[in-house]
Amino acid sequence: MRVIPQIQNNNQSDYRTVLSDVGVISQCDAPAYAGNRKIFRAFRYFQARIEEMVEGENDRLASIMAFLDKVSQACLVKIEVASHADAYTLFESLNNRGMPLTAIDLIKNKLLARLETTEPGKVDHYFDVWNKLLGYLGDDYSVQERFFRHYYNAFKDPLNVPFRKDDDKRKDPLGPVATRSNLIQIYEKLINQDAKHHLQAIRSAGQLYALMLARNTDEAWAPLDKPLKDLDRIQGAPSYLLMLYLLVRREALGIDVTQLEEIARLLVCFFVRRNLTDTPPTRDLTRLFMATIDKVAALSGTAVAKTIRNELLAVSASDETFRSKLEGAIYEENAGVTRFVLCALAEQSMTKETWVDLWKYEGKLFVWTIEHIFPQGDNIPAFWVAMIADGDVKKAKAMQETHVHKLGNLTISGFNSALGNKSFKEKRDRTDSNGRNVGYRNGLRLNAELATTEAWSVKQIDARTTTLVDQVMSLFTLTGTKAY
Repeated sequence: MRVIPQIQNNNQSDYRTVLSDVGVISQCDAPAYAGNRKIFRAFRYFQARIEEMVEGENDRLASIMAFLDKVSQACLVKIEVASHADAYTLFESLNNRGMPLTAIDLIKNKLLARLETTEPGKVDHYFDVWNKLLGYLGDDYSVQERFFRHYYNAFKDPLNVPFRKDDDKRKDPLGPVATRSNLIQIYEKLINQDAKHHLQAIRSAGQLYALMLARNTDEAWAPLDKPLKDLDRIQGAPSYLLMLYLLVRREALGIDVTQLEEIARLLVCFFVRRNLTDTPPTRDLTRLFMATIDKVAALSGTAVAKTIRNELLAVSASDETFRSKLEGAIYEENAGVTRFVLCALAEQSMTKETWVDLWKYEGKLFVWTIEHIFPQGDNIPAFWVAMIADGDVKKAKAMQETHVHKLGNLTISGFNSALGNKSFKEKRDRTDSNGRNVGYRNGLRLNAELATTEAWSVKQIDARTTTLVDQVMSLFTLTGTKAY
């Protein structure tokens, strides 16, 4: 073949099959569903057009030659650039239609091209290795790109060693940190240095990174399932580079699954506090975890977890700041953290027999959502005005502004839309068509107080807020001997 399409999306194998079918090249096996994809559909279109010319009443030879003349005038323009990074820049400048070529596509193309040069005839094998890597990471491009950034940032020091020269004062010739803008340049240099070694190392790391993506199929890692899922739920992805480093180097660091579980839970506690207080700022997180890796690289055993705890404590907001945020309008401050905290509180009293999946989805929405006990809508129902403010609408509005988003006025409900602006007792006693309790008497310990009280007031909101805040402070401590 003189024109060799990309392997991506079966383009090359489909094209080869078309050429084989018409006898241009030797026979080859057709990939599954090739006839439904664009190359075969385009071939069939032109084949039908040519058959129309042959079967028409006009001069068949003239029609064919005219068509051939048009084909012969078509041009393929080849633009050569110095690197894959330049190719990406050029492609992004020219491409305004079709499937965008991603940085990961270019890294793959560079990798396979290099391996075909160094080990001719084995590109299919290495393509399978690459597909296994993507199988671990899934189809989401943002996750794939994040993994490649995290891999470099986690192992930056050993990856830079072969590139350091005596006369070069730069500590990191490949770059101090991987970003979206320099990702291609970094991996292009790594591939040129040793494509086979880096592909195998990245594939092995990808298999472990899959643990953070809830794609674990090995029972040996089962203790990590819950804390790593919670780390994702609390938006702790910036710490995946630290977890990846610990997982890959666990034997050298002398840590086991139990210690990895402890560290994952510690990171959950850190992100609950960080995401509510915004301390440290988002821009500092990557360098924080890279610096932490530097601190633990030469340690082993319990010293690893202890050092990580100390590093997180050093940059976290104080307990006073954390408590202040918890006591305020937490839902307005960060609804995601609020939901996570409420779910964590509810889960504390669950047993294996009473376990309820509070993170279950239906479509793209959670089944269990945050419920405001005293409603948050602009039009406060009359029965709520009477209960909260003795019938004074203005007073009820003022109380709503100061208390509706407090932790004490929030709970988790699987039937939020069915509760809405109903009275307190209706919300408390609500049942479904099968007679099951779907209101505040749904069995969650988080709702224990709500299930037995007869009314709701600002005083009760304040008291419940204090109780729940104390529980959250204890649950997500960074200084205690046990994390949540």
